[in-house]
Amino acid sequence: MTRVLVVEDDPQLVRALKINLQARKFEVEEAPDGGSALRLAAARKPDVIVLDLGLPDMDGVDVIRGVRGWSRVPILVLSARHTSEDKVRALDAGADDYVTKPFSMDELLARLRAAARRQEPAGASRADEVSIVTTDEFTVDLVAKKVYRGERTIRLTPTEWHLLEILITHPGHLITQNRLLLEVWGPTYSENTNYLRVYMAQLRRKLEPDPSHPRYLITEPGMGYRFEP
Repeated sequence: MTRVLVVEDDPQLVRALKINLQARKFEVEEAPDGGSALRLAAARKPDVIVLDLGLPDMDGVDVIRGVRGWSRVPILVLSARHTSEDKVRALDAGADDYVTKPFSMDELLARLRAAARRQEPAGASRADEVSIVTTDEFTVDLVAKKVYRGERTIRLTPTEWHLLEILITHPGHLITQNRLLLEVWGPTYSENTNYLRVYMAQLRRKLEPDPSHPRYLITEPGMGYRFEP
């Protein structure tokens, strides 16, 4: 049974989440503030954390940073903060997804199930991770640093490869524009989002069956990109 830690200080919302999650066979733990959340996350080892940012004792972003100091458990932010800046702060701190209030319960549950599927088995390390990623359209060999479509090798530039590698090794996770620019081009290019648009368009032309309607390399407007396997 998937264990979900709900970090939320609104009792009515906690009750609604608990009823819906338990009806779908999730085990639910509750934390009304950040301090309790950090203690329960360490003691109970949840499979997914659903986290509000507006907590009474600390900012939810600090909870994300605290958990990320020792765990890769998926963190799904559920917050009334809806600006791109708030979303980017949470995602850069280590959140895996972001849902704004008010929200559709069906959408939240779908995102929660997706996050639970992406969770690594306990004790997994990078040595356990796959070295080959296969989709219906292309195959990526992370060790050989090669990409194939059928029997044909797809030539990527070093920059295209670096972008693809970051996205492929975080399947389903939203990677922010800031993080991609920092990791691929460095800190002096943090505002050059046009670089990302150009190189992502090139990757889609090489890998997507229909580049104008991407299936694998997905844009989250104003925030970043994700690889959907």
